[in-house]
Amino acid sequence: MSETEQAPPGVDTTVPTPARMYDYYLGGTDNFEVDRAAAEKVLVDMPEAGDTAWANRGFLQRSVRWLALRGIRQFIDIGAGLPTMNNTHDAAQAVASDARVLYADNDPMVRAHAEKLLAGSTGTAFVTADFRDPDGLLGHEVTGKMIDLTRPVALLVVALVHFIPDEDDPWGIVREYMDRLAPGSYLVLSAGTGDRQADRAVGTLREVYAKSTASVHPRSRTEIERFFTGMEIVPPWEGSAAKVCYIGEWGAEDPEAADSDGSRWAYCAVARREG
Repeated sequence: MSETEQAPPGVDTTVPTPARMYDYYLGGTDNFEVDRAAAEKVLVDMPEAGDTAWANRGFLQRSVRWLALRGIRQFIDIGAGLPTMNNTHDAAQAVASDARVLYADNDPMVRAHAEKLLAGSTGTAFVTADFRDPDGLLGHEVTGKMIDLTRPVALLVVALVHFIPDEDDPWGIVREYMDRLAPGSYLVLSAGTGDRQADRAVGTLREVYAKSTASVHPRSRTEIERFFTGMEIVPPWEGSAAKVCYIGEWGAEDPEAADSDGSRWAYCAVARREG
């Protein structure tokens, strides 16, 4: 996006945001010079950041398709970011044209992009909401029109919780959402990790994002497994045990080949809420 273009109302072009940096890693154009400069600093010590972003998109698309093939027709995608293509509704509606997708984000740039991207599409809606406010999101008027909370829902919390500090209790927030969804609902979650990564690269991530609108908090596998406590984790590929895995591996035909350097920057899982 040219700096001479008018930024949407409420968008601050002087501070980088994770959503716009993510868009840059994916090769998108919904970002500003401040975002590109921040992302390039990350890429110096984490050159695989683009691979990580694409591996995360792949996990989202494969998991949504897997759920749609098993009859899930309602999806809530929080912190969606909404890149130009291959979003949740694209994956879900390619399997089931009647799938309904509610996107939620608190970034005004994402909202502006959503209005253009979703214009004329069916079975989709966007709400401005904060992940940390389950009441506000689930109780929103648009949510009530789009989603029947008495029926199973897939809750997508993809590449989001690593922007929520421990003191805000992201585990408790996820649990509150899942407790309010119907039995048979699913949690789709990925989260950044620093496990087995170079201290310099992790330090650069923390430093750069500390100057953005959201600091980053990479977590260990054990900490990420806590998000799925009390739920039935789905085996991530045929023949696998039920477990949390790297984002490139989930749903891959050849998990070993999919286990790239970028993939190892985040863990993920899909889990079912029992009755």
